[in-house]
Amino acid sequence: MTRHSWLMDGFPRTLAQANALNSICDLDMVISLNIPFETLKERLSERWVHPASGRVYNMGFNPPRIQGRDDISGEPLVQHDDDKPEALLSRLRHYKDLAKPVINMYKSKGILHTFSGTETDRIWPYINSLLSTKISSTSQTVTQRVPLP
Repeated sequence: MTRHSWLMDGFPRTLAQANALNSICDLDMVISLNIPFETLKERLSERWVHPASGRVYNMGFNPPRIQGRDDISGEPLVQHDDDKPEALLSRLRHYKDLAKPVINMYKSKGILHTFSGTETDRIWPYINSLLSTKISSTSQTVTQRVPLP
């Protein structure tokens, strides 16, 4: 039997999505990142994107070379309305309310792995170790990252 590995970023977000996913595949690992609200607020409010390419910039740690312009095309960057500070609090609260039952479901199945922190460089080694262990235990792996809008 060939096993396949998928990495889905930000999915499922609701219990209905999780149940639909569970009906078509048997998940054996779910990773949840527990990031403090203030860190999320800071990162999201500083996020700007180039709509045509999807390139993402962060004014705090990955700014464009020319403020407000994409590094490659020179076209203007935009900030999504839901990343603006006035919409952020509501958005994050709504996500937390939707995600809690999903997280609880995967926790009850014993497949949830939660990582907490504020810096990718500190969290990633632990996630990488978990994934490496899981992937090396399968004989044949296909890895796919499925980005969500």
